[in-house]
Amino acid sequence: MTTDRMNPKVDGFLRQEKKWKEEFEKLREIVLDCELTEDFKWMHPCYTYENKNIVLIHGFKDFCALLFHKGALLQDTHGILVQQTKNVQAARQIRFTNVQEIVELEPILKTYIQQAIEAEKAGLQVNLKEHVEYSIPEELQTRFDEIPDLKTAFDALTPGRQRAYILYFSEPKQAKTRVARVEKCVPQILEGKGLRD
Repeated sequence: MTTDRMNPKVDGFLRQEKKWKEEFEKLREIVLDCELTEDFKWMHPCYTYENKNIVLIHGFKDFCALLFHKGALLQDTHGILVQQTKNVQAARQIRFTNVQEIVELEPILKTYIQQAIEAEKAGLQVNLKEHVEYSIPEELQTRFDEIPDLKTAFDALTPGRQRAYILYFSEPKQAKTRVARVEKCVPQILEGKGLRD
């Protein structure tokens, strides 16, 4: 591992890390072997090729992960890429619960990283869904049927504001929570405001 491409901010981050320290250090070693530049973005070690984000190392309660920014473009021949939620379009993770898993997957990880670099070199982009492809939650559709002005007001919002509402309303598993969220936001939508306005 060449130390000239190591970022001191990542050293500091690793010194503070308790839960996934050994796993992060192994992932760092693997990624740096792939000739990427180490950076520190969004409070995590991030690795770039010509200033384009390729992978990010991050940890959660039950696993740590190598996140590919454009993972949707990769050929997942080993079936190890995970889409965090159905609304995540481009990024994909490879998850680990111990350092042994990382060691065993090292050659495959390097292949996936090389694939990600090649996709970046080729200028490939993930085709993101247009906002119209997001399905309107049933609870919101019910209110549209009851209050035609609500549908008109919603359609007048920017695509980003519409998407924010749709994701917010779709998130809860329980119908009553989804209904409550829709109810709470009806006045805001009628005023032409976004979720965070």
